[in-house]
Parts: sequence; structure tokens; C-alpha cells
Amino acid sequence: MKSLSNEAINPEADEVAVQAAKSIYHLGATTVYSHTGDNRFAYTLYVPESIEDPDRPIDLVVSLHGSTRAMEIYRNGFAEFGRWNDCVILSPLFPVGVLGDGNGDGYKQIIEGDIRYDHVLLDMVASVARKYNRSFDTFALFGYSGGGQFTHRFCYLHPQRLWAASIGAPGSVTLLDADQDWWVGVRNFETRFGKPLDLQALRQVPVHMVVGEADLETWEITHREGGKHYMPGANGAGRTRPERLAALKASFEAAGVKVRFDVLPNVPHQGIKAMPAAQDFFAEVLRTRRSQR
Repeated sequence: MKSLSNEAINPEADEVAVQAAKSIYHLGATTVYSHTGDNRFAYTLYVPESIEDPDRPIDLVVSLHGSTRAMEIYRNGFAEFGRWNDCVILSPLFPVGVLGDGNGDGYKQIIEGDIRYDHVLLDMVASVARKYNRSFDTFALFGYSGGGQFTHRFCYLHPQRLWAASIGAPGSVTLLDADQDWWVGVRNFETRFGKPLDLQALRQVPVHMVVGEADLETWEITHREGGKHYMPGANGAGRTRPERLAALKASFEAAGVKVRFDVLPNVPHQGIKAMPAAQDFFAEVLRTRRSQR
């Protein structure tokens, strides 16, 4: 049997194969990647084709799931935004029960056992930046529901890493209240996280908050004595998600942080319906950001 020679290889077929691989693994809506820094976690991406132009400015947006962990919905919901605004979309997956105990709230609280979810996200961002040979020293962060809890707490920890943040309908909020301990307030923030709260840096972050006017169910967000996250003041920010987000807004503004606040008429607890408001906000921030480059 005659072996294939180099001359028998079809370069056009090779190019087709390369482009097919790119479309699945590197560009557009990608496959799911295990996070190399800690393979208990994963992420998926939307990558605009414009990233192949090394002279084209590309920014990063992180779109974070809520308790249902529907990361592909959070990626897909931002895909067109990424395409038309030259943004990579990173959607992490923080699974339930990472430590084998069935806990679904770990990432919302930032710390779970030996895991620092803020550090996991920063490692993911660095990994994506290396993969595409880009610099993502700052990024925008959108999180809804449980992701909204993560997002506003991440703002406290790493404001200097954010060019914008959109906080969607968190069930529980940590107010900028120096008279109450974490997680209700921030009195012991430095002891808990090993760094002071940098309010001056937080004041530089463009902040958006969004919640549905009809997002009024309380069965999932009411803290009761004996619950794993119960502490004095746990329900003090309000009864419903709109009330609690309004309390967070007031807390931010009292600390000198400007907030755009959107209450969406007739919208219940549905993250996909909050995404357009977040994208409008990010687009406006991007226009200003890029005009200053």
C-alpha cells in the first residue's frame, strides 16, 4: 500500500479544519473549559472575530449566573453585545457542593472553606487574557440573583479591577455599614479579608443596579433563625429584592458611590430580562472609556 506523501495533503481541507476548530474552541460561542487553576470550576466564552486583529481594542465582560448555574444563558445573553462592542464575554461556572456538602451559596459569600471565589475569578480572567494574548487588567462584571450577591461583594474587594459593575436583583445584600459585621455590614471587613475596604477606589467604579418591579417573592430570601446565613440584621435591608437593592443603592450613595438604578416594569425574577439594561449601561461606559484612550 502506498503511503500518503506531503503532496497528497490537501491544504484547503486543512484550512477548513483549522477554521472549524476555531469556531468551536476559540471564536464565537466556545465550548466549556475546565479552569486550569482549579478544575473544580469551569467557564465558557463568547469571543468576537475582531479579536484576531491585534490592533483592535478588545474589552472583557464577565456575566455571572445565579443559583440555577445556567452559565450558557449568561454567555448567550451577552453574545451580541460582545460581537458589536468588541468584547470577550466570560461566563464562569461555580457549581453547587464544591466541598461535597451540597452548599449552593458558596460563591455568593465569596469565601467557602479554603476557596476564595474572588481569586478564582481573577485567575480565570488572567487565563483568558493569556489565551488570547490580551490585557484584561480591568473588566466589567454583571451578576444576577446569586451572581448579584457576588458582584457587589467583589466590588468591595477589588474595585480597582472593574471598569463597570451591574448588580442584578441580589436576594441578600451587604451594606456599607460600619456598625454591623460581615455579611450584613462591613465592620470587620479587614479582619475577614486581610485588606481594608478602599472606598476611594469604589467611588471610581461606574455602578448599575437592576431589579424587576414584580420580583416580589420572598420564600427564598427570608433569613430565619437557625439558618446557615442567619445573623442579626439579616433581613434588615428590606423584605423583597427591590427593597433590598434600594437599600444597597442608598448605602452606596451615602458612601459617595454614584449608582444608576433601573426598576423594570412588570418583570419578575428573570435574569435574561435584566441583561439589556446592563448592556445599555456597559455600552455607555465603553463609549466614554474608549474615547479617552
